[in-house]
Amino acid sequence: MNEIVSYINKIVWNPGLVVLLLGAGLFFSVCTRFVQVRRIGLMVRSLFSKKRGADGISSFEAFCIALSGRVGTGNIVGVATAIAFGGPGAVFWMWVVAFFGASTAFVESTLSQMYKFRHSSGYRGGPFSIFEEGLRQRWLGIVFAVITIIACAVCLTMVQSNGASSTMHNAFPVSTLTSGIILAALLGVVIVGGVKRIAKVASIITPFMAFGYIALAIVVVAYHIGDVPAVFKSIFTNAFGINPVCGGIIGSTIAMGVKRGIFSNEAGQGTGAMVSAAADVQAHAQQGLAQSFSVYVDTLFVCTATALMILTSGTYNILDADGNMLLANAPELGNNYAAYTQNAVDTVFAGFGSQFVSVAMIFFVYSTIMAYYFYSESSIIYLFRGKNPKHEKLVIRILQAVMLASVIFGAVREADVVWQLGDIGVGLMAWFTVIGIILLYPKAIKALKDYEGTIKNQKAD
Repeated sequence: MNEIVSYINKIVWNPGLVVLLLGAGLFFSVCTRFVQVRRIGLMVRSLFSKKRGADGISSFEAFCIALSGRVGTGNIVGVATAIAFGGPGAVFWMWVVAFFGASTAFVESTLSQMYKFRHSSGYRGGPFSIFEEGLRQRWLGIVFAVITIIACAVCLTMVQSNGASSTMHNAFPVSTLTSGIILAALLGVVIVGGVKRIAKVASIITPFMAFGYIALAIVVVAYHIGDVPAVFKSIFTNAFGINPVCGGIIGSTIAMGVKRGIFSNEAGQGTGAMVSAAADVQAHAQQGLAQSFSVYVDTLFVCTATALMILTSGTYNILDADGNMLLANAPELGNNYAAYTQNAVDTVFAGFGSQFVSVAMIFFVYSTIMAYYFYSESSIIYLFRGKNPKHEKLVIRILQAVMLASVIFGAVREADVVWQLGDIGVGLMAWFTVIGIILLYPKAIKALKDYEGTIKNQKAD
């Protein structure tokens, strides 16, 4: 099983996907005249719009759902894994992916707004509707929707649950099975309420957990402030293989940075686009700008907070692709990469690290799986669009049962296999989404120009 999963993962995550993701981000950045920098003020104003119509959720609620999907185990376990197998330089490539990915997020979210459709629960859409309405290729929409359901409802849900259960088991006298059951029960209470309840819970939990986590990270990094210059130097030197320790794993450094960056911020994966379609906003580009900023919050803020805690505290090891030790700064921890972050917090708050990271992980995972449910439900709604509503409701109930079972199953599975399954799902969704939005990007550029023109005219008046 391990060998099969590993083989498929290598096919999906071949160098072509890395080039595609970085290349698309660079291309969209140029085409939008680096909207992720040029319009950062407008991004912030767009996401704090809480107005919504009767047919959708507000821009802020959509931002929170998307951010809850982005902020998960990738911000704690994913960052630690990237450092373990790519060295400090992997953090640099996560930054690169976030910077260029913000423009990708703008294009995919704007297009999703343009091609959304009405449903009894509100607006829905995503790459599947982009493929059908924009490219006139319904079969591509169907394939993407099926991949999304498998990836989000099963693979990625197991990844999140696995990360939460392992950290809970390390910090508290709770078995992985028990933590999985508890998480499944808490999740069930929310998802049965549909998109409006998910949006309400996400808008409360997400800002609280993100800023609370960053605040603690600032304290830990401040405690090790003398090591900060050396840490930044190691990030940049390792990113290009200058450091002799990581010189031989430059390929892994770039690949891990890109892979974990995409896994964390989801730019180009299509998930943020699904949430954007649910927002009821005045201009298509408005939601695109809001989603661009969520990429920054996820990677440049939350992921960087984790990375700096680990690197300034020195609570990490560097391994090669076969798991052989290249640099030993900390005790051998096996596959428990979350312990890198836990031990970093312990350097300042002795005995508190495991508990804090475990609680943070529960919040991150809980909100992320809520978002995964939304993506999966949207895919089912697309597949049953125009068909018998009773059949749609039945399949959605089955989806809920499958996701809750995935939470429990993922909690007790081996971490490496679960992570690879998640990577396969993310990779497949990214291949489809990025190629699709490249073909339709001129429409997103026009929407941006129209929105900027409207803003300019409003200021003139």
